[in-house]
Amino acid sequence: MPQLIIDARTAALSTGLSVKRILPYRNKRMVGPFIFLDHAGPVGVPAANLSAMDVLPHPHFGLSTVTYLLDGQVTHRDSLGVKQIICPGEVNWMTAGKGISHSERFENPDLLAKTHLEMLQTWVALPEKDEETDPSFINFSPDELPEFNDTGIWMRLIAGDAYGLKNNVKTHSPFFYIHQELALNAKTTLPTGYTERAIYIIKGSIEIEHHIYKEGQMLVFDKIEEPTILAKETTTLMLLGGEPLGDRYIWWNFVSSRKERIEQAKNDWLNGKIILPPNDDKEFVPLPNDNSRPSEPPEANILS
Repeated sequence: MPQLIIDARTAALSTGLSVKRILPYRNKRMVGPFIFLDHAGPVGVPAANLSAMDVLPHPHFGLSTVTYLLDGQVTHRDSLGVKQIICPGEVNWMTAGKGISHSERFENPDLLAKTHLEMLQTWVALPEKDEETDPSFINFSPDELPEFNDTGIWMRLIAGDAYGLKNNVKTHSPFFYIHQELALNAKTTLPTGYTERAIYIIKGSIEIEHHIYKEGQMLVFDKIEEPTILAKETTTLMLLGGEPLGDRYIWWNFVSSRKERIEQAKNDWLNGKIILPPNDDKEFVPLPNDNSRPSEPPEANILS
């Protein structure tokens, strides 16, 4: 049985885009190094409303963001000068390190007229020794990511090491992140060998020990549990977990092992020390006017 069940909450990512927010959760701030998980969509957007979904340039510090699309298209621009059109099945890994800014814009109305946007973004906390690393961004195409097929089961390893699969996505600590598709009555298990593990149900439903769990729920397991996961219908899962890194402070888009470093990151953004993307520098998200402590972030002020 899971140690904890987390029901997704609704949060605003931008004026026109609401998401299901899973992490952080008041009773479970992190699963392994994963400190944040948002699930956007599926949503269809009229062309006239497309720009309202845009996430304007905003900063990150002390983490890596992992953007993964199931459908649709997003244009990423960052302060390194990178422009990347993100498509389904790719891994887009941005390490903020000592500071980066980026935007996510929806610029292809023809595509969204034909499909629906569905996107997941996670934040992976960095080990203390890597929190001040230089920022970077790298894109991995689907053919660079190992897949596995069996009767009723398909999976793609997004990052990490699991089920004997590995890829070239550089990680800073031991973890796994997997996209899995299950047919009706297919059975699967969680990867073993990790201290903390979780299942997030994107679509469909699963049964574990005669209990039914549905879309929008995250089930958290410890290292000892070996659950058998039975698909009650066609089901899409994200499997994730890894080794804990210790306590982290989180405020807005900043993550750190040190509270004072959060305060420095606030001042860096306020004073322009984290530059804007050179190809998207006409507007940005201002620092929230909020005096809450870094250890108790206002969820409404967290952006991806």
